Amino acid sequence: MAETQSNEMLHEEYWDLTYVSGPLVFLKNGGRFPTGAILDVHMRTGEKRQGQILEATSDHAVLQLLQGTTGVDVEGTSVSLSADAARIACSEDIIGRRFNGTGKPIDGLPPVVPEVELEINGSAINPVSRDKPSDFIETGVSAIDGFNTLVRGQKLPIFLGSGLPGNELANLIVQNAGTKSDDTPFVVVFGAMGITAREAQYFLRSFDEGGKGARVVAFLNQADDPAIERLFAPRCALTVGEYLAFEKGYQVLVILTDMTNYCEALRQISSAREEIPGRRGYPGYMYTDLSTIYERAGRIRGKEGSLTQIPMLTMPDDDITHPIPDLTGYITEGQIVLSRPLHRQGIFPPVDLLPCLSRLMNNGIGEGATRADHREWANQLYAAYAQGQNIKKLMAIVGEDALTELDRKYLNFANQFERDMLGQGFQRRTIDETLDAGWKMLGLLPREELTRINKDTIDRYYCDIMEDGNRSPYMGN
Repeated sequence: MAETQSNEMLHEEYWDLTYVSGPLVFLKNGGRFPTGAILDVHMRTGEKRQGQILEATSDHAVLQLLQGTTGVDVEGTSVSLSADAARIACSEDIIGRRFNGTGKPIDGLPPVVPEVELEINGSAINPVSRDKPSDFIETGVSAIDGFNTLVRGQKLPIFLGSGLPGNELANLIVQNAGTKSDDTPFVVVFGAMGITAREAQYFLRSFDEGGKGARVVAFLNQADDPAIERLFAPRCALTVGEYLAFEKGYQVLVILTDMTNYCEALRQISSAREEIPGRRGYPGYMYTDLSTIYERAGRIRGKEGSLTQIPMLTMPDDDITHPIPDLTGYITEGQIVLSRPLHRQGIFPPVDLLPCLSRLMNNGIGEGATRADHREWANQLYAAYAQGQNIKKLMAIVGEDALTELDRKYLNFANQFERDMLGQGFQRRTIDETLDAGWKMLGLLPREELTRINKDTIDRYYCDIMEDGNRSPYMGN
């Protein structure tokens, strides 16, 4: 009986549109449609568009149009139910494909033949079934692998300012990321929101030229696409990622850029719905909305696959206290921060190491994962770099002549650390190469300054750097 009523609704048209506001259309008698339902919008010109029900009550329904409301006339437009929820076709054949923000192919190939069609809204992983994030994911970026290690099931955002090379860093991670501990197949799902046509071409070309395009599933929402589509893109990407991770056993890395564009679209929709604004005009429920995206990362007990997330966002005015990075920081497990001063020095990637953090780093490093000396190595380098940065500030006040010989060593260390350790360029570094490069940096300091590393580890790896730049022959194995 219920199925008969549903079939009748699919073919019935309704003409009771009331008014249009921005990307939204308002209808009477909203109780006919479930929240999240997809409606076909039939225009007087014969054009058909699609929209999703954002809100439905007995009195009214709010419909967001995916193709925008330009040209929509409430007098000559009707709607009909297309599906009870937004869904995406999922199959292993989706790997290597390119789609727009709503899951329609843009690579010239036919639509995916689905094994299953899944609702894109999904849900956060049940805490009871969550497994502890663990196991190292190698990104090929020393500043991440060495000091802010990414582990399977983690959500680790990247914060950047406008104009900083976030796209280039994202592409570097796409090309080089992989697992180190086993041979489980690895897939990258890339979701872009509000990018320019030039950026879209950059990503598509880079995926293909880098040789790793066959393992990348890409969802690209461009700046001239409807803002509503930006709300769909990350959910399509995560739904595909969940299917590959938890149904097919892949290790999946989902990269989402730029979450600031997503939040701007959320604010635009909220304004069109005439909702009471929160901080800086963003809706009060933005924290909850972001959590429905970020909390879909993780591992499930008994499942071989995992879903790891790297959301990227632009901080307006380089302000890390802005609502978007602020709320993101509450939900996720650390942050990678890009530095404008380092970028001006020509250092890539310009990672500002001191405010960076990976709260789950200890779950993915050490003997059997990276190397036994990794934790002590990171602690010592971080402390030495912080000391060098403090001496830079001191020198700005008292002048270089007032520095001690040890101060000069730390100052030299900080400069070389930025240039040679952080500034790896576009070349991939394995974790072993990163650790070896770090020990070379520590050789710039006297042995007695390595107070955060035990003696046996120092005896094994330390070689001091002499004044002529050569390494001392009497230490290290």
